Amino acid sequence: MISAGDFRNGVTFEEDGQVLQVVEFQHVKPGKGAAFVRTKTKNVITGATRETSYNPNAKFAPAFIERKAVTYSYDDGDLFHFMDVETYEDYPVAHTDVPDNFKFCKEEDECKLLSYKGKIFSVEIPTFVELEVTQTEPGFKGNTATNTLKPATVETGAEVRVPMFINEGDKIRIDTRTCEYMERIK
Repeated sequence: MISAGDFRNGVTFEEDGQVLQVVEFQHVKPGKGAAFVRTKTKNVITGATRETSYNPNAKFAPAFIERKAVTYSYDDGDLFHFMDVETYEDYPVAHTDVPDNFKFCKEEDECKLLSYKGKIFSVEIPTFVELEVTQTEPGFKGNTATNTLKPATVETGAEVRVPMFINEGDKIRIDTRTCEYMERIK
């Protein structure tokens, strides 16, 4: 059992049948009254966040999230298929169970399958990916002076906003947490 007084960022625990992860915490000791722990938690399965206060002595069952290293194999239209890098076992995952940033993942990319008690609930992709721009308006020399952005389609079919000097065929780095352009790769 883990007590609320032991909460730290990233700790996962079970409460009322839900699996929660501590995003932020603060131990509060008011001048009058009992101390409490103010937390912001995220439901790891649904992604919903909430703020709650707990008694520091409240006990919760720890939740262990398994992260399995896999490579993205293919999309058959209904399911994404992943292969375990050690056992070559196939793991089909429904389209609804992958995050929005999965649009930046291409075949053969390494990912992590997140599961709780054997049920896969999400896919974690690398924080930064390098992709080739397949379609965008042409850039012109001197288009580096302003912070104007234009739409560009990358090799996975996803669209991202890029600076005006980016051309088709350029490789760019994308931050998958924010789904934003980071830099051009030389």
